[in-house]
Amino acid sequence: MNGLASVRDLLTRNLRQSGIYIAFVLIVTLFAILTGGLLLSPGNMTNIVLQYSYILILAIGMVIVIIAGHIDLSVGSVVALTGAVSAIVVIKGGNPWWMGVLAALAVGLAVGAWHGFWVAFMGIPAFITTLAGMLLFRGLTLLVLNNISLSPFPAEYQKAAGGFLLNGVLGGFGVDNFTLVVFGLAIAGYAVSAFRSRQARLMYQQAVEAFPLFVLKIVVIAAIVMAFAYKLASSRGLPIVLIILAILISTYGIVTKRSVFGRHVYAIGGNLNAAQLSGVKVKWVNFWIFVNMGFLSSVAGVIYSSRSNGAQPAAGQMFELDAIAACFIGGAAVTGGVGTVVGAMVGGLIMAVMSNGMQLMGVDQSVQQVIKGLVLLLAVAFDVYNKRRAGVSR
Repeated sequence: MNGLASVRDLLTRNLRQSGIYIAFVLIVTLFAILTGGLLLSPGNMTNIVLQYSYILILAIGMVIVIIAGHIDLSVGSVVALTGAVSAIVVIKGGNPWWMGVLAALAVGLAVGAWHGFWVAFMGIPAFITTLAGMLLFRGLTLLVLNNISLSPFPAEYQKAAGGFLLNGVLGGFGVDNFTLVVFGLAIAGYAVSAFRSRQARLMYQQAVEAFPLFVLKIVVIAAIVMAFAYKLASSRGLPIVLIILAILISTYGIVTKRSVFGRHVYAIGGNLNAAQLSGVKVKWVNFWIFVNMGFLSSVAGVIYSSRSNGAQPAAGQMFELDAIAACFIGGAAVTGGVGTVVGAMVGGLIMAVMSNGMQLMGVDQSVQQVIKGLVLLLAVAFDVYNKRRAGVSR
């Protein structure tokens, strides 16, 4: 009976995150059927990666902001501003492409420090601070661009969002073997990391799944990932932007789970008073949370301007809502203290697959917005339901 209770407790604790993965598989299957398999075609899978990568980058930073109990409504405007600065430096100024990237990153860090100052040290709620920032930085974008678009960027700059890494270097008959090798090594690394994590939990007598279930999980994940890799390899190979995204996901996954800073972020979002009494430097943690959000917004700005091959005054519209939706759909709690980078990525992919699938089906844009709004509402409602079941007072 104790063994069954342990398994039941383990499943209950992981219900929300497991439910997200199941929902993702079901949504992909549904749209694959509705689009006659077009959703899973090699070319379309590559397009999904290229088209929605900047939203996933924003979601990485946004989930950290949400875990700490804040929100950032300005990221779309920051994407537009950083892309505009990069365009001014490279296109209008005639400077090398990398100088535009550095200028965009510097602006993003400055924006993050601006927000962090008002939130952390002046005590102004993040909602108000970033709402003001949304208006402020949208206005600055219009001023920087003089209300006109700038294009095109040099070919080197465009590769950030549209280039492919070493395609054909290992040969292959219609399939890029280099892409398959990279994904194979990534899966091997994940399997070793997962096994070590499981062994560490066993050492501390924590509940884990049975070993056959653990192996089955690794096999299923490996099969899904390699199927995805084969689709990319059958199209144009390994997108450079996917490498950038993978580095960010791995880095921030480690930061949030294994660093002091990450533990402090969860502590602030979970119980602010307890975090303060434990000696957490709350003000400085909040400051760096927003600096980090500004940095990732500038990375997304570079990727988006590279993808669109220019800077537009209206760039980044509604990006903040897509990033926030990805986090909540991916398991972040509206009250803070809960959420993961991987969960936010799955939530972002759910939004991406839904948008892409409905576009392939020719669904009207207004209907798409209705459906995405309902999905977000249901995700938050599910979070509230789980909290009430657990007896947590809201």
